[in-house]
Amino acid sequence: MSDRVNARLPKPLADHLHRMVGTNGLFETSSEYIRSLIRRDMKSDTSQIYSAILEGFEDAKEGHYFQSTGDWKKDKEIFKQKEAESWE
Repeated sequence: MSDRVNARLPKPLADHLHRMVGTNGLFETSSEYIRSLIRRDMKSDTSQIYSAILEGFEDAKEGHYFQSTGDWKKDKEIFKQKEAESWE
């Protein structure tokens, strides 16, 4: 299955697209470039952040949480200790 997408681009984005596509660009077609951007985005930190957030929700459901001290380093140590003690 394939979907067609049309997009209106402001001049700076359109200019960049034209530099990336064609004889002097890295991609032969606009579609090829856009597919590449989407694939890169799918692998990006965004998807990793989303996964980490979901993992955090799952941990909370299991009771794996504690009151933050407000100090990142102290909280990391508390977290390590809780993990070592299987959250008892």
